[in-house]
Amino acid sequence: MKNVSAYGATVVLAGRNLETVKAAADTTTAESRRAYAVRCDVSNYASVESAVATAIDRAGQIDILVNNAGVIEPLAMLVDSDPTLWGFAADVNYKGVYHGMRAVIPGMLQNGGGVVVNMSSGAANSALPGWSHYCSNKAAAKKLTEVAHKELADKGIRVVGLSPGTVATEFMKKIKDSQINVVSNLSWDSHIPPEWAAEGVAFLCGSEGAEFAGTDFSIKTPEGRARVGLPLANTPDA
Repeated sequence: MKNVSAYGATVVLAGRNLETVKAAADTTTAESRRAYAVRCDVSNYASVESAVATAIDRAGQIDILVNNAGVIEPLAMLVDSDPTLWGFAADVNYKGVYHGMRAVIPGMLQNGGGVVVNMSSGAANSALPGWSHYCSNKAAAKKLTEVAHKELADKGIRVVGLSPGTVATEFMKKIKDSQINVVSNLSWDSHIPPEWAAEGVAFLCGSEGAEFAGTDFSIKTPEGRARVGLPLANTPDA
């Protein structure tokens, strides 16, 4: 989340692969921004609690939580899907969002407020063949955002979803290779760069993002991109 750190935030990156998140943190630090790396498996609540404790130890407190972890496997029709992989997807894509919020929000309440951005998807409102796990996970996480907003808005905590559209990452390469549904057939230049999604997060954490609390804010639309200050075309230099 280099874009977020560029706005002055100290960033703690958490993920299952410590080498990967450490490399990202080192790159951010090399650009004279503060970033730390910590191992975290969001499917395991104890792991999330430990990561949160480490983040507080290093950064002092947590003002912003971005729930961005996700898996796309198993890419298969429901009748052919692996039950273990299907269950793990729910553990990461849905329960992982709950785990992050449950571990971080008590500290936010003590500190007087904070912002939670849950990475959402158009899949939350779609029924796509081969994505029974992903569509249902994202729909459940969207509802969790809405409920948390109802519970926490009057306590100074903003909970909001970000629906970025398709993003040019390794995640999307797996989808393309699967040829499982219409999303697999999208041209690569239709996907936005990851930096745009990060700008969307930064926008939602600022004062202008307050009006979208409890909703899924989309940067797939011209209106959403204009609010964030993003180009309307899917090219970084458009």
